[in-house]
Amino acid sequence: MKHFAHTFILISFIGVLLSIPVSSDGSAFGKHQKPNILIITADNLGYGDLSIMGADDIQTPTIDELFSDGLIFTEFYANSTTSSPTQASLLSGCYPALVGVPGTIRNDSQNSWGYFTCETTMAHHFQKAGYLTALIGKWNLGFDAPNLPNEQGFDLFMGFLGDEIDDYYNHQHDGVNYMRFNENEINPPGHTTDLFSNWSANFISREAESGKPFFLYLSYNVPGPLLQPDENHLQRVQVRNPALDSARAKHVALIEQMDNGIKRVIQALNETNQLKNTIIIFTSTSGGILESGASNGKLRGGKLDLFEGGIRVPACIFWKKEIKKGSLSHQISVTMDLFPTLCSFAQVPMNHSPDGKDLSTCILQGIPLQQERTIFWTCREGGDHNGEACHAARQGAYKLVQNRPTEKFRLYNLTTDPHEVIPLMESSEHYKRLHHAILRHIQENEKIPWSKGPIGRDNNSMDDSSISNNL
Repeated sequence: MKHFAHTFILISFIGVLLSIPVSSDGSAFGKHQKPNILIITADNLGYGDLSIMGADDIQTPTIDELFSDGLIFTEFYANSTTSSPTQASLLSGCYPALVGVPGTIRNDSQNSWGYFTCETTMAHHFQKAGYLTALIGKWNLGFDAPNLPNEQGFDLFMGFLGDEIDDYYNHQHDGVNYMRFNENEINPPGHTTDLFSNWSANFISREAESGKPFFLYLSYNVPGPLLQPDENHLQRVQVRNPALDSARAKHVALIEQMDNGIKRVIQALNETNQLKNTIIIFTSTSGGILESGASNGKLRGGKLDLFEGGIRVPACIFWKKEIKKGSLSHQISVTMDLFPTLCSFAQVPMNHSPDGKDLSTCILQGIPLQQERTIFWTCREGGDHNGEACHAARQGAYKLVQNRPTEKFRLYNLTTDPHEVIPLMESSEHYKRLHHAILRHIQENEKIPWSKGPIGRDNNSMDDSSISNNL
């Protein structure tokens, strides 16, 4: 039965691809210069968890090659310390709280901290421009209409609904199977990471027959908190590094399994002669989970922290046709910048003004943004945060951080103090400027509801005492 189900899924998948028509004017997109778009996100990948980023106990040759053959962002940030808000920013081009997602969206209303309110996503834009759009992997922006992938601009969805998975082989969370083919529940055999990789490679191979450019968002849910790699990958890691503790070995194996899957995706691009004109983005939704064996290099903190280790992530962009091999960008960048940047590269019109910045000239010409920017982070989550929000802002070298709701803000100079251990005086002009900017940003955030109900204290609450006492 499992084999039959898997075969049925594959046949249906192929049918979806081939049933989507070519462009309305009858032209064959395969002959034009529109670039394909491939966005790959890992989940909770630490800043030091790739061999190209300095890890000496891990082998990630495929990802390393993307970094070395493209452009590396040396100061790239996730929009949040957790995946739902970062995914919201990627698809909206906006700060996550401004599209209703200050924290993780879950199926448990008592522990859900967002409701996605973006009217037109990046996928909608590319879909309207004639692209075949697909999301394969983790979707963490809703469980019901209208916040399902097919209603958010994706022609095809094959993946997992929700933030965490309890078993990579039965695809369940709290006893519920959240694996979907579009809106239909499926239970294909295999490790989730391998399924996402194989589905993506199949999509690319079949898409080549459609005559349309593609926009593929491959959203992995590794190396998250579940330490369940494929046994073959784990054994290779343990043989190579017998001194690694169990958590680190499993964490490394998960990343190497993902890297091997990305290799199959790149092979599909090569075999269909599409690699040269495919823009590939690789990054992570947040920093690594230290308790799960992750490494954030020399950065302080990890996932759920607003220190650098929680939000600064590895990132690169590869475009063989246009981007010089071995390039670096020191421009301070953030996930929401990818929306306007990719639209600019593909000449896809935008119908709104995003918070993100178009980095195309930074990437292609090395020209920094004309105006120094201030970037903000809000983290609203359970656990230590108790649903209250904490905040950070960076402008140039200076970063103001409130890492827990009960803490005061602290100012750091990341040039002279990259490990964020020597707070500067509160009387500093930099402190006052960023403190004022954060207050204004909080006021904007609080205008946006983040649950299904009407705006009100129950739906968009903030502990006023924590604001007055700690800001």
